[in-house]
Amino acid sequence: MSRPVSWSGVFPAVTTQFNEDFSVNLEKTHQVISNVVRDGVSGLVVCGSVGENTSLTTEEKIAVTEVAVDAAAGRVPVICGVAEFTSVQAAKVANAVKKAGVDGVMLMPALVYGSKPFETAEHYRYVAKNADVPLMVYNNPPIYKNDVTPDILISLADCDNVVCFKDSSGDTRRFIDVRNEVGDRFVLFAGLDDVVLESIAVGAEGWVSGMSNVFPKEGETIFRLAKAGRFAEAMPIYEWLMPILHLDARADLVQCIKLCEAIAGRGSALTRPPRLALPDADRQFVERIMAKAMANRPALPDVGL
Repeated sequence: MSRPVSWSGVFPAVTTQFNEDFSVNLEKTHQVISNVVRDGVSGLVVCGSVGENTSLTTEEKIAVTEVAVDAAAGRVPVICGVAEFTSVQAAKVANAVKKAGVDGVMLMPALVYGSKPFETAEHYRYVAKNADVPLMVYNNPPIYKNDVTPDILISLADCDNVVCFKDSSGDTRRFIDVRNEVGDRFVLFAGLDDVVLESIAVGAEGWVSGMSNVFPKEGETIFRLAKAGRFAEAMPIYEWLMPILHLDARADLVQCIKLCEAIAGRGSALTRPPRLALPDADRQFVERIMAKAMANRPALPDVGL
């Protein structure tokens, strides 16, 4: 079966920008998104974990999606995260953002409920059947507690619009296990920043990235070098960025990424409660590693950006 999408490269999981009263600032969100597109990323994910999906109303999610579609202006694909409590609501939101113009949906397991494997599979199957949009299966067991294992994904191979698998488990063996069973049926995306090089080495075609909000050119350069097998050139950049990439694996990754954005002059550090500003010790740690990264920013080889 041919795959109906050609997603590849770095897709930053872009941040949602807020005003001081915690209302969504659509103008600033548009600016943040426009800037990463300008800097050469290959796609966008809005309303993901980093976009504070679960802190947004459905109306806000649609508004942010419309802003992203406008900012992308057809230059790169736009994928919207869908994270809901029920399968029925997930399908409704998926259809709503499809009408807003997205190219696909990044679907999380049904939240809060710790589903059994057959229930997790049925959630994806239900949304695939009831939402007319290409679906990226999003697996992030450390955060969402439900593990979309290779066996579950493979069982969805007959769902034509389940086209992509984003894995944030950190276990790169899963890409090989999936490919051994169903070949290139699914587009494989890295979802955890600090194993991206390893993920590309075993077949990932894309990367949904938190820290490429902060260093979009560097992220895209690492990806393109690794995809071309130029690992000797990619490694020094990867090693330089690794302390920053580790922040993507923390429970407070959103606060960390937004703080790094603010330090880099790319956005606001403000998050919507229950996410609060980092405590002083954590903030100072992030500030130190950002200062070191900014002071030692490497020259980038030409990768066609």
